[in-house]
Amino acid sequence: MVTYIDAATAPLKNTGQVRLYGREDFAGMRKASQVTARCLDELASRVKPGVTTQEIDDFVYEFGEANGAISATLNYRGYTKFTCTSINHVVCHGIPNDKPLREGDIVNIDVTYIVDGWYGDSSRMYPVGEVNRKAERLMEITYQSLMLGIDAARPGNTTGDIGHAIQSFVESQRYSVVRDFCGHGVGRLFHDTPNILHYGRPGEGVELKPGMIFTIEPMVNTGRPAVKVLNDGWTAVTRDRSLSAQYEHSIGITADGCEIFTLSPGGLHAPGLNIA
Repeated sequence: MVTYIDAATAPLKNTGQVRLYGREDFAGMRKASQVTARCLDELASRVKPGVTTQEIDDFVYEFGEANGAISATLNYRGYTKFTCTSINHVVCHGIPNDKPLREGDIVNIDVTYIVDGWYGDSSRMYPVGEVNRKAERLMEITYQSLMLGIDAARPGNTTGDIGHAIQSFVESQRYSVVRDFCGHGVGRLFHDTPNILHYGRPGEGVELKPGMIFTIEPMVNTGRPAVKVLNDGWTAVTRDRSLSAQYEHSIGITADGCEIFTLSPGGLHAPGLNIA
């Protein structure tokens, strides 16, 4: 049985209850999420061949410092970086390092800033120079799947409706949806209830109600969905070495649909548009 609770009276920990947030809470999420979105916009002109993911991580730190935001990932369960940078067959949680990006790579950059106690969580794909059509199409399909999931995020629908919208589209394009990772409740906690699976059946799961806040962040592979985590304990890669892509938004359920908190202010979120 799912229990819903007014976020104002809920303890600041994951209790398994679904928090329902109010108007002022949505304003807090909007503010934090837009710092994240502006950072991701700024990265569009910085992702290029020869740049290291450590240089990207350094910029994310500096941007946060300049905008009154701190990184949610730094020291989270021992993680030591300000962002996650996942290249080519890396599904998620890639750790920034000093290896330069190469022409034709694709990279997901995942940023979560905390502003006034609110967590703004978003990620985008970036082409590194000129990429081939296979990589380009994967990014397009993954982004479309995210937006179809968001279209299904409205009161009266369920988390299963979101997952089904994503899965049915991705598989119709002969790609696969990663099952090992999911979206999650967000707000004053980094990871909260409910989990948002990117696969599922219509009508199943948690009913969506106004005031819910969570991420949708499908990971899509050109090959099979199976992944493995490397010995560093973080980096998840496709088992068959196939390409993987991910896009993520933080959203809030409203009376008649949802609000996307992490929309790009520069209109750069969609693939093909994030080249400054």
